[in-house]
This record gives sequence, structure tokens and C-alpha cells, in this order.
Amino acid sequence: SDLDLEYWGCPDFYIGGAEHAVLHLLYARFWHRFLHEIGVLPTAEPFKKLFHQGLILGEDGEKMSKSRGNVVNPDAIVKDHGADALRMYLMFLGPLEASKPWNSDGIIGITRFLKRLWRLAVDENTGAVAAKVGGEGAESEELVRELHRAIQKVGKDIETLQFNTAISQMMILMNVAEKSPALRRATVEDFVRLAAPFAPHLCEEIWARLGHRESVTAAGWPKFDAAKLVETTVEVVFQVNGKVRATAKVAKDISKDALLALAKANADVAKFTDGKPVVKEIVVPGKLVNIVVAG
Repeated sequence: SDLDLEYWGCPDFYIGGAEHAVLHLLYARFWHRFLHEIGVLPTAEPFKKLFHQGLILGEDGEKMSKSRGNVVNPDAIVKDHGADALRMYLMFLGPLEASKPWNSDGIIGITRFLKRLWRLAVDENTGAVAAKVGGEGAESEELVRELHRAIQKVGKDIETLQFNTAISQMMILMNVAEKSPALRRATVEDFVRLAAPFAPHLCEEIWARLGHRESVTAAGWPKFDAAKLVETTVEVVFQVNGKVRATAKVAKDISKDALLALAKANADVAKFTDGKPVVKEIVVPGKLVNIVVAG
């Protein structure tokens, strides 16, 4: 009926491989267009959007086949590393549309990342929430910035099917989060919500350990604050006669005079300037200080 057609409609998104172009895609489109032409279906095309994913090749770079002996058994990977690690590694291999060779050693890095995510939120000895989650101390400006950067990028990358770069961004966030002496519970929860589409089983378990009764899928997607992405500090280099002698994190709006004074006071710079006449002082705000000395 027309009501059924209106309710079910057409698939919003068809993801298939090039090897399906004849075995399914051509036939599906042929029958749909035929039914449209005789007035049965209201739409001319069967799918609103089409995307072809690449093949996962064997470790030898050839298409997997039993005759070549290069087939990877997913059951064995799941047994050794877990379903989440396999799922996430397939997304991390490279662009979704490209054909990528399988690398048995590469999945180890993803397995480590998932273990780090677990330890970030859960105490391995007690199984309770990790001590530094919701503990004393303030989060660093860097962590706040990287969290909001990850929320922005992972959300955008999922929409454009760039799963590999989304995972890379979460790895950057992980490096910063692990260094933080304290983590807000909301920060950890946002991290888990970001990772949930990639590692659903692990994230559901962490979500429950954090005290939630409902699924993480019901929690919604975290929102990023564009104001939190603005860096207030910048790293500058201190040079003597064009050679880098030190680096420092300074306020982005620091004055030229204050930046020069900071460079002169730096012990690693002073070793090469003390007792020598200064020929020239070059200050480039936000980038460098170069003190040119004679001798």
C-alpha cells in the first residue's frame, strides 16, 4: 500500500563492495526502476546514497582466498584479541574506500588502546571506578582542549566515514588523558561515548561500571564547545645565533619585551650569551626569540 511505501521508503545509505556491483546492486536497481516505471514505486532510485568500501587483502597484498592460503580467520582474532579489537582494527587500517592488506601485528596496537581505555576508567584490582576519576585536582587546559577537539573531529569523521582518522584522534586524547593527574567523570563519560561506536562491548561495560543503568547508546552524542578549542598558550623557541637552545610554553598574547626577557633568563640560553656582546635581538611573537652575539 502507499502507506507501507511511505513508512518503509528506500534505504538511506547502501554500503557495499565493488564485487557486489553485479551480484546485488545491478539487480536491485533494475527491479526498482522497473517497478517505478510501471507505477508501483514512487521513487526512481533504490538507494539515496551509495558507497563502495575497499577489500581487506591478505598479508601478501593479494585478495584473500583459500587457494592462496592467505585467509585470516576472524574467529581466531576474536578469541585472541576480542570482537571490539577486530572491529576497530578493520576501521583503523586505512580509508574505508581503499583496499588494505591485513597485518596480524597491527591489531596489537588497537588491543593496547582498548586496554588503556579500560584502565583510564576502571581500577584493575577492584573493578571499581578508577581513583583519579572525579578525584582531587583540576584538569589541564590541554586535556579540555583535546577532549573538545576529539568530540568535534570524531563526530565529523563518522559522518564522512573516515573512521581511521577518528581513531587516531582518540589516541591523541588518550595520551593527554593518561598524563592528567585528575579526570572529571564527565570527561571519561564523553570519551566512552566517543569510543562506543567503535568498541561497543567494552564501552557498554565501562558505562555500567560508571554507574549507568541504561545503554551508552541511549546517552546521546557529546557536544563540543568551539570556545574550548582556542589555545591560550603557544610553544616558542629560544635561539642563540640561529641555533635552538631552548623551548618554552608562553601565553599567546605575551608582549615582545616579556618574551625577550624570558629568553634571556633561560639558563640554557644564558650559557651561550653570558659575557658576550649582543649584536642583535630578534623577537617573533608566538614563534621565536633569536639573540645574536659576537664571538
